[in-house]
Amino acid sequence: MKSKIGIIVLGLFSIAAVQAIAAESFEPPAWAYPVMDEGRGRGPDDGTLFTVDGSDLELTQTELNNRFSPVDWYPEEHPAMPETVAHGRHPDLWACALCHLPNGAGHPESANLSGLPANYIVQQMMDYKNGLRKSLIAARSRSMINFASVATEEEMTIAAEYFASLPPVKWNEVVEASMVPETYVGAGNMRHAEPNGGMEPIGMRIVEIPTDSHGAELRDTHSPFIAYVPPGSLAKGEELATTGGGKTIQCAICHGPGLKGLGDVPSLAGRSPIYMARQLFDIKHGTRAGTSAALMQGVVANLTEEDILNLVAYVGSLDP
Repeated sequence: MKSKIGIIVLGLFSIAAVQAIAAESFEPPAWAYPVMDEGRGRGPDDGTLFTVDGSDLELTQTELNNRFSPVDWYPEEHPAMPETVAHGRHPDLWACALCHLPNGAGHPESANLSGLPANYIVQQMMDYKNGLRKSLIAARSRSMINFASVATEEEMTIAAEYFASLPPVKWNEVVEASMVPETYVGAGNMRHAEPNGGMEPIGMRIVEIPTDSHGAELRDTHSPFIAYVPPGSLAKGEELATTGGGKTIQCAICHGPGLKGLGDVPSLAGRSPIYMARQLFDIKHGTRAGTSAALMQGVVANLTEEDILNLVAYVGSLDP
């Protein structure tokens, strides 16, 4: 028995070692892991008051980005936010709504939490807390690891139940295109169309940008995104998702009909393509572990970068 246990443990260490080597040698694609371009961050607060259509609020940039009381333009459009979501806990636990927004939709650099199972959200927080969930680009997961390290299980649960109660948000339109706007990456690692830019070939990438850059930077929950994907990627992604294409299993086996979730397995339909791509790359290369990730490792093992692109393009195009 001891020898069998030793073999199993040795095997697990071997898998971990292989994954660590793979992660070190893999260059994460810039289209899935955008990093702010030098000099493209927000300027200083000059006292300008900002507003959006349909709201009576007028706020400065500092007020918009308050980590412990971020803007809520339309409080009548969602249930009352619990303290952790609306304000966090000073000085270490920022308000969840700062990045994930009051409607849970988030931005491509942060998860769309709307309608996800509460147990799943709590488990992800515990994975961050226990060092099991990281990103191939460490800076992307650093904040969540810090928040999870100080959040209580009660705070995690209350926040998770709030986001789980929200209806899933269709936040991304997916469009096949051979030519796309020239872009830059601004504050928060969010990609935008160049204000006076031209068009360029899409190549083998997904270009996900706000439909209204100004609205997205104001955290306007009426300002969604558009994801441009290469021509033919939706059909290829559908083939992989529905048949496995000889490389993987059908997504619906675990994620349910229409990929709208099944029990504590999360829904995928309509979520940010580049966010989902990052999760698949992180799982494939071993930086995202934990129980749910372990179940996905075999699923993504044989998928190429192009396969992942096609798969998330198709899944992101579905109605939640």
